[in-house]
Amino acid sequence: MKYLAWLLKAAIFFTLFAFALNNQQDATVHFFFGTQWTAPLVLVVLTAFAAGLALGALFMVPRWWRHRRTGAPPPASVLAGDQSTLIGQGTPGQHGL
Repeated sequence: MKYLAWLLKAAIFFTLFAFALNNQQDATVHFFFGTQWTAPLVLVVLTAFAAGLALGALFMVPRWWRHRRTGAPPPASVLAGDQSTLIGQGTPGQHGL
């Protein structure tokens, strides 16, 4: 199983590496007020991906802080293994959101 996981990681790496090699053409990103950035397409895609990860983590920080500050432990019914609190077995009006 360990070798299968390494094989999968290697396949993903080489696929992304081939993607990077095939997308070396210059791309121009136009910002506001006439500014622009010209870089290889793979760098533009990587920058957009990294910015999305950073913004996603940044917007999750207040929720993480709130959850950590409250320190709310899970309900006792979940700890006791009460099967009535499982999804699909609760009251009909609850949808889990």
